[in-house]
Amino acid sequence: MNIKRVATIGVALGALAAWLASAASAVRHDAAPPSPAVDVKPDARVAALDAEVARLRARLQPDTTPLAPGRNLFAFRAPAPAASAARAASRAGFVTSASAALPPRPPSFTLDGLAENPGAFGPVRTAIISGAGQLFLAKVGDAVTLRYRVAKIGSDSVELTDLSTGATVRLALK
Repeated sequence: MNIKRVATIGVALGALAAWLASAASAVRHDAAPPSPAVDVKPDARVAALDAEVARLRARLQPDTTPLAPGRNLFAFRAPAPAASAARAASRAGFVTSASAALPPRPPSFTLDGLAENPGAFGPVRTAIISGAGQLFLAKVGDAVTLRYRVAKIGSDSVELTDLSTGATVRLALK
């Protein structure tokens, strides 16, 4: 081995030994153990401090209870009071008879396109209808929802028949 290497290792080991020796001697064995806790009797200052703490806690208590809020900030709409529910129940007969007299609202269907395939007896057309959150590919006689059926498919329009009333709704390409 090289002399320089041996000297370096020796100096490093000597420094490590000196460091460990100083750490071991830093602990004092002749120090007296701590004295046991002395029982302190409450005096007038402790009683005064307890009285002040009780007074401050009583001051922090609210005088009155808070009222229920007039509205709920986290609700979209407030529930109907019982009085308006009674009024709505009394008007229910009038509203029902008025809505029965009105014709049914037409569906919100749109004709998106038409497809045509050659067939043995002429072109076979398929209507592409969107509505009620769906897309329907329907031929003549097919149902579009449970209420409507395709009655006729023209070159630029489709006729739907309402199965409950028999009314016809016409959809045209735009």
